[in-house]
Amino acid sequence: MRSSRLQLNAEKTEVMWCASALRQLQLPRCPITVAGASVEPVSVVHDLGVYLDSDLGAATHGCRTMSHCFGALRQLRHLPRYVTNDCFRSLVVSLVHSRLDYGNFMFVGLPAYLQRRLQAVLNAAARLVFRLRRYDHITDAFAILHWLRVPERVNFKLALMAYRVQNGMAPSYLNQLVPVSSLTGRRRLRSSFTLQLLAPSYRLSTVGRHVSRRSLCVLEHCAR
Repeated sequence: MRSSRLQLNAEKTEVMWCASALRQLQLPRCPITVAGASVEPVSVVHDLGVYLDSDLGAATHGCRTMSHCFGALRQLRHLPRYVTNDCFRSLVVSLVHSRLDYGNFMFVGLPAYLQRRLQAVLNAAARLVFRLRRYDHITDAFAILHWLRVPERVNFKLALMAYRVQNGMAPSYLNQLVPVSSLTGRRRLRSSFTLQLLAPSYRLSTVGRHVSRRSLCVLEHCAR
């Protein structure tokens, strides 16, 4: 910060201990002094519209996303009588889908109950578009709208990012993930023909595995 001529703003600075839920109970909760300023530890941080929990999970981000989407659907409920069907469908996509798709890398490995709650957002949006009742089937509605379900949307985003990584079109911090086939010692192995990327090693079996699954989840899905 000093080299960039920046000054610490204690009111906008947060400290978060990254550990498992059991380990969190053993960590100190007292303020930390950074550059002469007292900074309070927090359990959730918010950056660029994404919420990250201290256990590197996405429960808070998923709950906030659902809350915003359902709020948008409640506001859109009274609009169908004033706009055309195509216009109303575009509004639902721009206000609900954009919220679900933003930062959905966090939803990789999400528990099943949270995936069902996120899927309920898409179900409610499809019912609103076709004026369906609460317990009506929506399989045909998704087929007509050409909408992917929540797990499929996440897998599509992963596949797209993996393609960009393999072709050098991804951000620089992701382009550092080299394919297994490009390594000198693995070119003759069967793994070099699977189009997989080299997964970075980690030291901790709890937090390290969680970080690898969240931030580098492309490695597992790129060959699918």
